Amino acid sequence: MSVKAFKLVSAVEREMLMGDKNYINIECIECCGKNLYIGTNDCFIYHFLLDEKVSTAGKITFAATKQLHKYLGLKKPVSELKAASALTRLLVLCDNTITLVNMMNLEPVPTGARIKGAVTFALNENPVSGDPFCVEVCIISVKRRTIQMFMVFEDRVQIVKEVFTPEQPCAVAVDGYYLCLALTTQYIILNYNTGVSQDLFPYCSDEKRPIVKRIGRQEFLLAGPGGLGMFATVDGISQRAPVHWSENVIGAALCFPYVVALDDEFITVHSMLDQQQKQTLPFKEGHILQDFEGKVIVATNKGVYILVPLPLEKQIQDLLASHRVEEALVLAKGARRNIPKEKFQVMYKRILQQAGFIQFAQLQFLEAKELFR
Repeated sequence: MSVKAFKLVSAVEREMLMGDKNYINIECIECCGKNLYIGTNDCFIYHFLLDEKVSTAGKITFAATKQLHKYLGLKKPVSELKAASALTRLLVLCDNTITLVNMMNLEPVPTGARIKGAVTFALNENPVSGDPFCVEVCIISVKRRTIQMFMVFEDRVQIVKEVFTPEQPCAVAVDGYYLCLALTTQYIILNYNTGVSQDLFPYCSDEKRPIVKRIGRQEFLLAGPGGLGMFATVDGISQRAPVHWSENVIGAALCFPYVVALDDEFITVHSMLDQQQKQTLPFKEGHILQDFEGKVIVATNKGVYILVPLPLEKQIQDLLASHRVEEALVLAKGARRNIPKEKFQVMYKRILQQAGFIQFAQLQFLEAKELFR
């Protein structure tokens, strides 16, 4: 049964990006605060400011204002963008090279610092160095079966470690010293400090695109066999039941308490609390789905959209209105980590009371009594 958990709102229309140039495609996006960056197939980076507007009726819209765009001088697509806001730097992967550019004017750093030979890369969101003016970057190297760790400063880069993997890696996420890797035939957890690795489960990267996503401290979300979204900790165990995706998931994102997935026709929303599918949104030609500081963004080749979450209290009230008491209570308990303690206690008492009246009206007196108590 469905819940209205998100609304899809347009953020950047195609005309703003490409005008009448139909050959331009969006390759990658990055969002940091109000700054939205878009990398295209014709080697440009676009910088927009996103302004969220709420109408008196509570309807949310986004106004994107173009700041500037920059040509990187190559005939190659911009494959990945990652912001390092503490350094006011944008890391740009194009033609197997990561370049550091200024977040505001998109100019490369004067020292010309760059990382060469990168297939793809990930930032360590749980860094080990303790230096606030440095970001830790893990790259899958063009060298076969090789991962490299770098420290990136405002105007220089420094290699820290090179690690060899049993098979060719194709996707990576980092947490502390732990790398979660999709290899050719399986997922593994690898501690790059000790070199100890642990197999998770098999997966054929030739048949499907692997998904490796850090979703919290020492925990990852992976696209598993049989269309399952699997959770794994750095110890190689799963503390949550898997969610059932379609077989051809392209991307996944987390917006607690929901896991959002994109395939070639739909955006699906599953609850991490009871693993049930809660919402399906038709979305054709999507090829990017990412979350940035709690903001979930999807993109086609031509436009960018934001999935705006509806307030949890509104979702709980909708469930109670449909007499879905169990689901409402599960969601209310899950909301505890998102709501201040005093406010939560007041809200939770009221929800228990409402749920009690619903059970009472359905002549479920014992259940009602427990809820009233």
